[in-house]
Amino acid sequence: MKLFYRHFGEGKPLIILHGLFGLSDNWVTHSKRLAEQFSVYLPDLRNHGQSPHSPTFNYAAMADDLHEFIEEHQLKSPVIIGHSMGGKVAMWFALEYPELLEKLIVVDISPVKYPDRDAHFDIISAMMSVDFNTVHSREEVSILLNQSIPHPGTRLFILKNLYRKTKNTFDWRLNLDAISSNMDMIFAGVEVNNVFIKPVLFIKGGKSDYIKNEHLPVIKKLFPAAIITTIPEAGHWVHVDAPDEICRLFSQFLGTSAC
Repeated sequence: MKLFYRHFGEGKPLIILHGLFGLSDNWVTHSKRLAEQFSVYLPDLRNHGQSPHSPTFNYAAMADDLHEFIEEHQLKSPVIIGHSMGGKVAMWFALEYPELLEKLIVVDISPVKYPDRDAHFDIISAMMSVDFNTVHSREEVSILLNQSIPHPGTRLFILKNLYRKTKNTFDWRLNLDAISSNMDMIFAGVEVNNVFIKPVLFIKGGKSDYIKNEHLPVIKKLFPAAIITTIPEAGHWVHVDAPDEICRLFSQFLGTSAC
């Protein structure tokens, strides 16, 4: 699948993968800082942003998309950063193709299977309930979402997926049907029977429950060189809650002064 992407800077290749309901735009600010020393690629994962839609939506398919992306752009030994769902894609890819990347950074996600989270289904339901035949502005959509997504930060994050389909109508860029039908695949664990021995940094949000102590043995088994660090005041969207601190950790791990 040919993924839409954004690109900043020159130098050693670095790829950043966004999370569920996200898109490449979520990481532009960080990418511009890292672009001082890296050639940064921000793809939209399948069924997200401006990338193609497909009824197939799982980590194996997204890892294959990433493999195709790296081959298409002839990227040699990139660093890969992945947040949340993008982190699982990155882990799957690293275990399946360990020779193709140099280092891995995983932001607030573990390689384990998660129980269903009602918040995800609430977001999907709220987005699918918007009737674009009756709304004509971003503000109207925001008001409708407020009923099910009262947290303003989450609502603004979701509204990044809104685009003007025609002069007078809006729509979601997300393939909500495919995402809704495959949520069990998104909650699934990383199922690649291999070990990645190269450097890995896991960054946990201190106020998030996505990386738990009971996950550490699985992390260490699959990624024996893993370093796990916590940003205490950050939630799951670590890069939003603590942009300077996460950029500092990136730079420290990568041996640069980009941040």
